[in-house]
Amino acid sequence: MSLEERQDFIGIGVGRHAVVGPVVQVQIPEPMDLNLPVLRKGAEVTPQEVPGVIEDAFAQVTQDFSARAAQASGSLSEVLGATAQIAADPALLKGVKQELDKGSSGLAAVHMAIGSFIDMFMTAGGLMAERVPDLVSVRDRVLAIASGQPLPGMPQLGVPSVLIARDLTPADTSALDLDKVLAIVTEEGGPTGHTAIIAGQLGIPCVVRVPGATQIQEGALVLADAREGIVRVSPSEDDRQCVVERNAAEQILEQDSDPAATADGIPIDLLVNIGTVSDAVAAAAKQDAHKAAGTGLFRTEVLFLDAPQAPSVAEQEQAYSAVLQAFGTRKVVVRTLDAGADKPLAFASLPNEENPALGMRGYRTTRLHPQLLQDQLEALANASENTGAAPWVMAPMISTAAEARDFAEQARAAGVVQVGVMIEVPAAALRIREILREVDFVSIGTNDLAQYVMATDRLQGELADLLDKWQPAVLDLIALTAQSGAEAGKPVGVCGQSASDPLMAAVLVGMGVTSLSVSPSDVPAVRFILRQHTQAQLQRMASAALAAADAHEARDAVRSQLELQCQRLFT
Repeated sequence: MSLEERQDFIGIGVGRHAVVGPVVQVQIPEPMDLNLPVLRKGAEVTPQEVPGVIEDAFAQVTQDFSARAAQASGSLSEVLGATAQIAADPALLKGVKQELDKGSSGLAAVHMAIGSFIDMFMTAGGLMAERVPDLVSVRDRVLAIASGQPLPGMPQLGVPSVLIARDLTPADTSALDLDKVLAIVTEEGGPTGHTAIIAGQLGIPCVVRVPGATQIQEGALVLADAREGIVRVSPSEDDRQCVVERNAAEQILEQDSDPAATADGIPIDLLVNIGTVSDAVAAAAKQDAHKAAGTGLFRTEVLFLDAPQAPSVAEQEQAYSAVLQAFGTRKVVVRTLDAGADKPLAFASLPNEENPALGMRGYRTTRLHPQLLQDQLEALANASENTGAAPWVMAPMISTAAEARDFAEQARAAGVVQVGVMIEVPAAALRIREILREVDFVSIGTNDLAQYVMATDRLQGELADLLDKWQPAVLDLIALTAQSGAEAGKPVGVCGQSASDPLMAAVLVGMGVTSLSVSPSDVPAVRFILRQHTQAQLQRMASAALAAADAHEARDAVRSQLELQCQRLFT
């Protein structure tokens, strides 16, 4: 493609920012020659030594991912820790040894054994299919180490650039020089995949599912606009000036330190999502400037996913106490262990499932391992007593009022004061009034709710339009939940991806949602749009979205009602 040829490539944007910069293409490495010998310290080993060398390679990969997870935070730490668990799974090494026993060469045995798991995960679909890039990453690293070849890696960036790839693994993303990555563009993946989630946490504009992106010429100047989902080759001077003006306006938002509220003074709890103690410390410090109200989603599973055995009550108590101390008097909403499906636990085996996204995950794991929840509730109650803070504790993947009642009884018996559940399953949203009788609050996880409402695999990029946050069917259930919460006089929060979109945040508040939990980088924009509109205006926006026939019409209807000062930022 000529550098002078102006052309738009359309994908799905993740984030709000736009940048202009040169393209760096991440080349797909050539397949490993599986006939290469297995080496130790540069020397070929005997057939009897091959299993030991391969076992050592798996251990080295596990150690590397664990170290990266320990140095990272938030979503990046979560997915790196989960990849370490994949590398440590004895089933992989067992499969390799079985292939060796059949007569396969060392590298071929690794390739075939992990390949069988890749096929199984792809067949399972859903959250399991999202782990396939992690399996590929483990496989390629084991092959490289066992054969003495260089580890697969990212290109060195000489200048700030727009990185384009078919897709990126968590290991790829963790190795990025963030000072030189302007934006990430991928041909594959999806808005809830690892690349998009991690880019969002890091504040990097991202556009995924962009057909033809890997054909853009290396070095071409492009505009990557996450808000509009566009990658434009050879942007005009007007395009570039528009980006400058948008970014300048975004900087102004950072300077606003007023608490979140509507234009007519109705306060809104604007919270942040966290995954680790270090996240809590960093978020709490940033909130001192942003005047956010606390955390609306503390993902406690990070403590469990990279652990060879269940964390003790004392270990959990220490972590929870540190988080509560970091936020002081501010609100802390804790989600109990959300394991299963794509978040396996080394110490708590779950059944092999044909469709893990519909199986033993979240609260359902208590059916097999009830002690995990009992210990966690005890640790949370102890942390509350130690710090004098009262966390709001909620269970994920609740489907019925009976499950909500059982969780509430356990939590209150342990000493938890504020008890809630997540609304992620359509059945829970449809029976929300009964569930609200059992708990003190609910929080809507819009990512999973959309997946289950639309019966759409989050990894199936060709169906990404069905997972559009503006889908009317999803909005209907959110509105029903918010309205029911208002009638019961109980808080309704949103902690899914939708809350981080300022335009959607306005609609959610208009529906009656009382708290929004977002990525820390999204706090200023969400707060700004709320402060520019009265509650009545937000309610009209919500009504317009709910009356729309499809997702595009819903978004356009809301945009048309924005106050003038929001036009430059949000349209």
